[in-house]
Amino acid sequence: MTILNKFEQWGDRHHPAILDIIRIALGLFLLLKGYAFLQNRTFLEDMIIDLHVKFFTPGLVVFMMNYVIWVHMVGGLLIMLGIFTRLASLLQLPIICTAFYVIDNLRSAVNSDLWLTIFSLLFLLIFTILGSGPLSFDRYLSKDK
Repeated sequence: MTILNKFEQWGDRHHPAILDIIRIALGLFLLLKGYAFLQNRTFLEDMIIDLHVKFFTPGLVVFMMNYVIWVHMVGGLLIMLGIFTRLASLLQLPIICTAFYVIDNLRSAVNSDLWLTIFSLLFLLIFTILGSGPLSFDRYLSKDK
């Protein structure tokens, strides 16, 4: 048995059911956050440009905007449904970690609460380790096998 399989089995055994409700709420939050960024792309572009990274080209900024929007929307939906939860949570982590830097520089209705970012990071780390849990499509599909 590989280390990854042992890790996955340990996460499946140590998953309280209340975390499923939190997972669904987190997925919905990330989905709505991605939709908010989609509706206000100029705000997201300004946040990325304000990171002041020297090697950012216009093409890279567009790529990063699309990454943030689609990873939040698709990843949030996957987390909410409990499909590929570990992968979707892992892909969210760079965005959430970058949000700590952006929060210090910008205050807005879209990205104003530090505590929300902290809780999002905490729960994304938990779901990266524990996985989707008993109330998920992953569990439902594995029962069919």
